[in-house]
Amino acid sequence: MRDTALLQLALGLTPPWTVSRADFDAVAHRLDIQIDFAPGSRFACPTCGTADCPAYDTERKIWRHLNFFQHQAYLTARVPRVRCETCGIKTVNVPWATEHAREGRPDSGFTLLFEALVMTMVSAMPVKAVARIVGEHDTRLWRVVHHYVDQARARSNVADVTQIAIDETAARRGHDYMTLFVDIDQARVLFATEGKGAETIAAFADDLTAHGGDPEAIDEVCIDMSPAFIKGVTESLPNAAITFDKFHAVKIINDAVDQARRGEQKRQSLLRGTRYIWLRNPANLSDRQRETLENLPTRYLKTARAYQIRLAFQDLYNQPSAAAAAVFLKKWYFWATHSRLPPMTDAAHTVKRHWDGILRWFDSKIANGLIEGINSLVQAAKAKARGYRSIRNLKAMVYLLAGKLDLRLPG
Repeated sequence: MRDTALLQLALGLTPPWTVSRADFDAVAHRLDIQIDFAPGSRFACPTCGTADCPAYDTERKIWRHLNFFQHQAYLTARVPRVRCETCGIKTVNVPWATEHAREGRPDSGFTLLFEALVMTMVSAMPVKAVARIVGEHDTRLWRVVHHYVDQARARSNVADVTQIAIDETAARRGHDYMTLFVDIDQARVLFATEGKGAETIAAFADDLTAHGGDPEAIDEVCIDMSPAFIKGVTESLPNAAITFDKFHAVKIINDAVDQARRGEQKRQSLLRGTRYIWLRNPANLSDRQRETLENLPTRYLKTARAYQIRLAFQDLYNQPSAAAAAVFLKKWYFWATHSRLPPMTDAAHTVKRHWDGILRWFDSKIANGLIEGINSLVQAAKAKARGYRSIRNLKAMVYLLAGKLDLRLPG
């Protein structure tokens, strides 16, 4: 009697529910706890909430519970169906398990505390690893993850969102991509969707509206120079001013320097093995790289001239105002286009085509550094999980890790 009373206290059961017996199998490493209700008990209707409904019949159900030390624990109960004068015959909700009638999903077969444990664990390790630890198939755990993530997203309200960053990330090996939409003010992923075209921004606008936001209220957007993103923002976020991500702009110049080096390397073998010297800032060079650079005949190398143009472009973002930056960029553009270095000339023309969005940074001060950090988090999760079987699973993990969702886990 003392054992069942202790288990009842541990489970937090209140009348009419009681622990009727407990069976422990040391060989199978299993604890089975039997739960019952007193004869003549009456219950609330799970649909309308009407109290004092009589039991109509019962169905035996089993739920996986938190482990008892190293032993798997299961709860077994006769779950009554009640006869409600308004709703008819309904299965009651039990306090230790998912209220599936209310939440619109089948009973998961897990207690709420077990689900809370799973959700806590999958935030820190791959689902497959959690499945091995708790002794369940990962497909069952993914159903739990999707349920809590979907419910949290359904409750989320994004009415105050006005600034977003947009970037693409590789979903899996090959050419599959996913686009992330990040609320800059709250540093959270608002939306993740397959693809990287203009249609992804239209999908975001629809999702924003569905969660209380307004596409016309978005006044600042940070993107790379993708024509598809530019088109999508223009069409679906009509009041948004575009800031081109400064790290992406610098990358375009870096790529041009690398092209110049590759072209010159065919005639200047001393440039072999120097790629990363030209892609780093002087302060970030290792001692060995600095020594190599000092020993190169930089005065005569086209790559060295391209490198100086690249360093000058970075100084753009150190200008004190938008007006000063515009003057600086004009001088830089003249230098780059008259450098007689085709890769640098092409990069300068790209800058010219995106002039306003580059200079917009001096007003908005927004960049995709935040989203790059989130992308790194997602890629690390993918690596630890050795990939995900579906894009849906990957999106769920993105929301779980970076969506700042209110999961409302039972405690």
